[in-house]
Amino acid sequence: MELFLQQVLNGLTLGGIYSLVALGLTLVYGILHVPNFAHGAFYMAGAFVSWHLMAAWGWNYWVAMAGSAVAVAMIGVLSERLVFHPLRKASGLHPMIAAIGVLLFLEAGAQAIWGADFHRMQTPYNGIIDLAGVTAPVQRLLIIAAAFVLMVVLHLFLTKTVMGSTIIAMAQNRDGASLVGIDANRVAMLTFAISGMLAAIAATLYAPINLVYPAMGHLVITKAFVIIILGGMGSVPGAIIGGLIIGFAESFGAFYISTDYKDIIAFVLLVAILSVRPQGLFTKGAH
Repeated sequence: MELFLQQVLNGLTLGGIYSLVALGLTLVYGILHVPNFAHGAFYMAGAFVSWHLMAAWGWNYWVAMAGSAVAVAMIGVLSERLVFHPLRKASGLHPMIAAIGVLLFLEAGAQAIWGADFHRMQTPYNGIIDLAGVTAPVQRLLIIAAAFVLMVVLHLFLTKTVMGSTIIAMAQNRDGASLVGIDANRVAMLTFAISGMLAAIAATLYAPINLVYPAMGHLVITKAFVIIILGGMGSVPGAIIGGLIIGFAESFGAFYISTDYKDIIAFVLLVAILSVRPQGLFTKGAH
């Protein structure tokens, strides 16, 4: 039972991170209707900015996280204004190619500034708590708590505020939203800013467990795409549930099967679920 609960803890940790990344990705997809391949680079940039603020400037962990969230939000807004906005009327292929260009640009920039080496981010939460025989690192508990608090805050923002309602309206019908007076440009910038903030916070939470390096976003964004496809493209509840499904599947799969196949499990689940439900789990979530 202790080993089982240990995997539950690990699954919640992974699921929380994956859900945060997938939420930012699915919000942008709801506005652009194009997958943002640069989102993994936003995740990577968030980790590097937090690491630099702590290692070079001596900032507190939480202050560095806030600084990173603001910095990556600005990167997201600039990407929308300079890259995606001019292509808003182009075919779906052009924004996808542009997103890959942003991804390569940010990765090359990170490597030029910080180098290609692996970096370890320090955290003030190095302790371990024993919970009924389960070894619970404080950083993992922090990830779980912060991830679910952010999910609740995002849900309340989208459903209880006027600005959140405009994002939902844009996701449903961009032209209709413009006709009733919603500023499409402001909503698009806000969505990219929120997406960048979620990616930066997720990266800062998970980086002390993982390492910081220029290609760190590749595997995470690949799994995030699997999650939003599983949950239904553009579905916020689907992104959360899909992230938890992948997190638990990886945790239990690595323990009971083999760690060698941990990263393949997400794609096996993708094939299995889509063969039964091709439209994803929560197709109504975007509406």
